[in-house]
Amino acid sequence: MDERIVLIGAGSAVFTAGLIADLIRLGKPADVALVDPNPGALHVALRLAQKMIAASAAPLTLHVAPDRRTVLPGATAVICTVGVGGRRAWEQDVFVPRRYGIYAPVGDTVGPGGSSRALRMIPAMVDIARDVLDLAPDALFFNYGNPMAPVCRAIRKATGAPVVGLCHGVMETARYLARALDAEMADLRYEATGINHLTWFTHVTVNEEDAMPQLRAIAAARSAEPPLYEPTGDSPYESPEDNPFTWRLMHWFGAFPAVLDRHVTEFFPQFFRDGSYWHKRLGVDVFSFEGTIAGGDATFAEMQAVAESDDPLPPEYLMQFGGEHEQVMDIIHAVRTDAGLIVSANLPNTGQAPTWPRDAVVEGPARVDLHGITALPQQAMPAALTGTLATRYQWVEVIVEAALERSRDRFVQALVLDGAVSSIDQAAALADDLLAAQARYLQW
Repeated sequence: MDERIVLIGAGSAVFTAGLIADLIRLGKPADVALVDPNPGALHVALRLAQKMIAASAAPLTLHVAPDRRTVLPGATAVICTVGVGGRRAWEQDVFVPRRYGIYAPVGDTVGPGGSSRALRMIPAMVDIARDVLDLAPDALFFNYGNPMAPVCRAIRKATGAPVVGLCHGVMETARYLARALDAEMADLRYEATGINHLTWFTHVTVNEEDAMPQLRAIAAARSAEPPLYEPTGDSPYESPEDNPFTWRLMHWFGAFPAVLDRHVTEFFPQFFRDGSYWHKRLGVDVFSFEGTIAGGDATFAEMQAVAESDDPLPPEYLMQFGGEHEQVMDIIHAVRTDAGLIVSANLPNTGQAPTWPRDAVVEGPARVDLHGITALPQQAMPAALTGTLATRYQWVEVIVEAALERSRDRFVQALVLDGAVSSIDQAAALADDLLAAQARYLQW
């Protein structure tokens, strides 16, 4: 069976290029439909994909569509990389809370920014899920959009569509730990469970030997010394001396959280009032949010230039490269071949995760075979680790209700539960400012 893949949010050119590169690597025939309401972004993604296919002579066919319903019938896989409002809306998720002294390195998962983003994303993704159920009910259905847990929970709650949330953060953190342990990634095995962007590595082995004592020793040593982290603008995964907060959590909680300080700090706002992070400011002096936005704009401009140029395609576009896309084609291939692949996936808790609430979207290990993507049983978590996420899962429920009900009151409640605000009055004022800033993107 040839795959018929519908990529919704294809204007994310980096993801689209990575997906096409992975399809070229697999060498299997496939039909790919690119969907995006932004014609300019869709044109760039299409031209890049066309040049990649022409340069490799891959057995791939392409279609483009501004309306997903025209290409969903017959789809075998639907992959969503939707970001409602793009980087311009994302900026307001971070800049509006800054006026209240709330700083975020990312602002797409938790915090006021994650809550604001959820209000935009959930209605759009629920609409997509209904179309998938209507027109491609047997398709594998994947979401990459943040905030992952609220989006996937809302889809399941509102439609019952069997969406699977994917993120490469656990995989990247495993690579980081392999470097910290001076081990080969192929020799590393681990168990990690939690909520997307705060997923706890509770067991790590290297060549079947327990590596947790070594990680605890590293954490103790790093916690005893002043942090050596200096922002360089590079990936937060690259320096072995960064992420002081993550290593301190490892030291005191006995488990290692993904996805390192850039995301993990946002789950503990009580420690970073006014953005203070070891005499730096989160999202400004370290993990620069403006740098992230500028980098995204520059990458898209570069891809646009390549897409529109008559010059040959740079060879690096055909190489395998890391990123959010990197799991999904392997997962689809593993379903078709009954491979028994083990991945990290965001799935509802149907009993596999005794620590977390029933139906909560849990990021944890899953098996991929002919039956699809099935969550694997997990051990119960210690009370301390459970406590780090107890309120978070209830925040998910409240922000999902806020988005589905278009409720300002629920939005205020979610901001209070999140913990970044200093008072209920501040939560209400911030909610109003965020609703005003994002009004054009909200279906309210």
